[in-house]
Amino acid sequence: MIQLKRVYDKPSDHDGARFLVERLWPRGVKKSALTMQAWLKDVAPSTELRQWFGHDPARWNEFRQRYFAELNEHPDAWHAILQSARHDAVTLLYSSHDTEHNNAVALKEFLEKRLRSTLP
Repeated sequence: MIQLKRVYDKPSDHDGARFLVERLWPRGVKKSALTMQAWLKDVAPSTELRQWFGHDPARWNEFRQRYFAELNEHPDAWHAILQSARHDAVTLLYSSHDTEHNNAVALKEFLEKRLRSTLP
């Protein structure tokens, strides 16, 4: 099971392995205060893609396609999340205010497709 949670929300016993999936550290959060398995900067969209998207919902579908292409080129970036999700709950941590149009939502979709298939 893959869940999503903002970094500003309190951890839960049901979170399982928690992975920060942002390229930039979230504003206002102390590194010592964030409970997580790992900060996976490389699983986040490239700086160029993130800036192009700009959290514009009108660009959401194109963003997802471009982001999925980046993820396909770098399976080592998301492999640890996938392995954890095969055995236990996983929570993807993000900082965006938009809870519907952000890289964690797209990453969750990407990983869930992988979990349902036989691809590594």
